[in-house]
Amino acid sequence: MASDEEKTYLGIDFSTQQLKGIIVDDNLNLLLEEVVTFDSSMPEFRTHKGVNQSRDGKTITSPTIMWVKGLDILLDKLQIAGADFGKLAAVSGTGQQHGTVYWQKGSNVGMKSLDQSCFLHTQLASCFTVPNSPIWMDSSTTQYCRKLEEAVGGAEELARITGSIAYERFSGSQIAKIADTKKIAYDNTERISLVSSFGCSLFLGDYAPIDLSDGSGMNLLDIRSKEWNNTCLEVIFTR
Repeated sequence: MASDEEKTYLGIDFSTQQLKGIIVDDNLNLLLEEVVTFDSSMPEFRTHKGVNQSRDGKTITSPTIMWVKGLDILLDKLQIAGADFGKLAAVSGTGQQHGTVYWQKGSNVGMKSLDQSCFLHTQLASCFTVPNSPIWMDSSTTQYCRKLEEAVGGAEELARITGSIAYERFSGSQIAKIADTKKIAYDNTERISLVSSFGCSLFLGDYAPIDLSDGSGMNLLDIRSKEWNNTCLEVIFTR
């Protein structure tokens, strides 16, 4: 256990083009900083600025396992640079709000028995039913946006409930599209994470809940009751 004088803190940012990690001390002095740029660090995923764009020009995704491998690389780089993870008192993180991750049935059990001597990306390689996560740049879900608005009585009513009219990049429409177009994958999914809760889950070895502030950008959360809106959820489940 590190003494109060030795405690350090790790911050991680899962952004679109890169993964960044910093370590600070109790006085917020920057001790270490490392970056993993997806395009150059992992060319095997063939991303451009961290994403893959389909021929329709609207479907834009990122390989989910690329984020996991990026975390492996980042932690290695920090350790090589001198980080002592035994002194970490806390870990915090951020992630692009509108990206969604789809966990295979049984993944939660697997996360509870990870081998610390092996890389995360090799152990979690088969854990995602949708290998390419829809992200905030995607604009392919217009029809699902209209269905969401119509289901609650219009765009203004959806904004009253969820805080926003329907946007293509928001997770509600993205999930509805996956449920409609990738039925087998969706039926084999036991949990859906946002990128932020996904990153937290990797450290917990368990599914992390979705933060309320991030949940408010999904077109699914009643921002007053702080509960999922049943009508919006029914649109996702209706095929």
